[in-house]
Amino acid sequence: MSSGQPIDTDCITLTRFVLEEQRKYPQATGDLTQLINAIVSAIKAISSAVRKAGIHQLYGISGSSNATGDSVKKLDVLSNDLFINMLKSSYTTCLLVSEENENVIEVEDERKGKYIVCFDPLDGSSNIDCLVSIGSIFGIYRKPTEGPASVQDVLQSGRNQVCAGYALYGSATMVVLSLGNGVNGFMLDPAIGEFILTERNITMKPRGKIYSINEGYEQYWDEAVREYVISKKRPESGKPYGARYIGSMVADVHRTLVYGGIFMYPATSQAPKGKLRLMYEGNPMSYIVEKAGGRATSGQSDILDIVPGSIHERCPIFMGSKEDVQDVLDLYKKHGL
Repeated sequence: MSSGQPIDTDCITLTRFVLEEQRKYPQATGDLTQLINAIVSAIKAISSAVRKAGIHQLYGISGSSNATGDSVKKLDVLSNDLFINMLKSSYTTCLLVSEENENVIEVEDERKGKYIVCFDPLDGSSNIDCLVSIGSIFGIYRKPTEGPASVQDVLQSGRNQVCAGYALYGSATMVVLSLGNGVNGFMLDPAIGEFILTERNITMKPRGKIYSINEGYEQYWDEAVREYVISKKRPESGKPYGARYIGSMVADVHRTLVYGGIFMYPATSQAPKGKLRLMYEGNPMSYIVEKAGGRATSGQSDILDIVPGSIHERCPIFMGSKEDVQDVLDLYKKHGL
């Protein structure tokens, strides 16, 4: 007799899903599939490390030495090393941009491929100690030129991404991915160690009921942002919006994707260019949001249209349901900003 839940013998794993997408393009080489598999392997390892983080904290061994004297890396350093090593060993990448590294990482000639990956290996890592949801973010580009790779190959607008996604390490581990045709969510089944398709064709509502912003910085906002938030807290008619802010971009944007509404990290008088980074936070998340039917803007232009001047360039961000984002843009126009 069998016991427990029945096993799905025809489940769609993330790898199967990507292979099926690959089959739609006869000219595909399989390199992108290979690259995504490498990223997924890094995410699985990070997920395992995140689950153990509380135990390491309890015994005071995170970022120090363990009982046998071996060095134990902090989670953000460990995550970065995992991403870099998995991406290099996939034989599909030539340049890597990480939130943790000041300069572009060039892949050795014998392991070079045609793709560029920009990533934040552990977004929201300051929240680890209080067990708040954190994540990883990545965007994939093709190398646009022939010959030796250089930093100029990296400085592309987000429109050129061929794939983007994020992993959320929360009550479960989930990967949300877009290959350019819709957005799909995959949940990690720890029993088999595979990501299973659980959310097909994620679509954002045209308008939500939630706004997400760090209101502690209100004194530094411009007038458009201030008026927008006041209009949601004290509307002339109808119910006010709910306020939700976690402080981890992946978690806040994922909630916005699922429930609708708007996520905002605007420029302030203290940070006139914003705080979040364009290449490995703004662009991948904007790609996901747009492919799900939402919109992402800096207040001046669509985020995906911005051509970066440096790999760690910052950008103000407003992303979410189309109508909610349009309300912000209307106020920027009203105030001439």
